[in-house]
Amino acid sequence: MDTYTIVRKGADWSHVPAVQIDKWHHTEPMPVSAQAQVCYDENALYVRLSAVESNIKADFTGLLDEVSDDSCLEFFFSPAEGDQRYFNIEVNPNGAMYLGFGPNVNKLMRLIPEEPQICPKVTKTQDGWEVEYTVSYDFIRVFFPDFSPAPGYTMKGNFFKCAGAATPPHFLCWQPVVPQRCAFHNPDCFGKLIFE
Repeated sequence: MDTYTIVRKGADWSHVPAVQIDKWHHTEPMPVSAQAQVCYDENALYVRLSAVESNIKADFTGLLDEVSDDSCLEFFFSPAEGDQRYFNIEVNPNGAMYLGFGPNVNKLMRLIPEEPQICPKVTKTQDGWEVEYTVSYDFIRVFFPDFSPAPGYTMKGNFFKCAGAATPPHFLCWQPVVPQRCAFHNPDCFGKLIFE
C-alpha cells in the first residue's frame, strides 16, 4: 500500500505534492495521464485533480448522471480508520458530479445535498482539463462526527481517471485494484493518506 502526505494549505498549489494516477485497469495504455493533489486546513480538505487527454468526452450535465461514462476524475476516501464506509466524488469536464457514500458499490447511497456542499470548479487546460473543490469538515462530520484531522492522522483513499463510454474507454488508478467489475469501489485497495 502506497502512502500520500496531505500537507497544510498554502498560498497556492505549487507546494502541494502531486501523486500520479498511472495504474492501468482493464484497458491498454493510451495517451492519457492524470494526477491528484490534496491539502488541508482547520476547516476543510482541498482537492485538485488534473488530466492530460486529447479526446475529452463530456456529455452529462445532470445531478443523477453517470459521469464516469464521460471523461472523469475521481477521489474516493474513508475518513475513519477501520471504517469501510467511504465517499466517492466523481466529476466530469462539465462540472457534473456524482457524490456517493457507503461501504461498497452495492450499498452506496447517492447524495444530493439541499445546498451544494462540494462545488467543483473545472478549468480547460492546454492539453486537457482539471477540477478543484473543497470538502468541508462539517459535511464529513454528518457521517463521521468525530472526524478531526491533525498531524499524524491517517485515512484511506484512492484517485481515479476514467472514461467508461469513450472510444476506446480507459480506467486508471493511483492504487491498483483487483481485476473485477466495480473494482474502484473497494476500500481494501485504497492507499494510506497521512496528514502532515
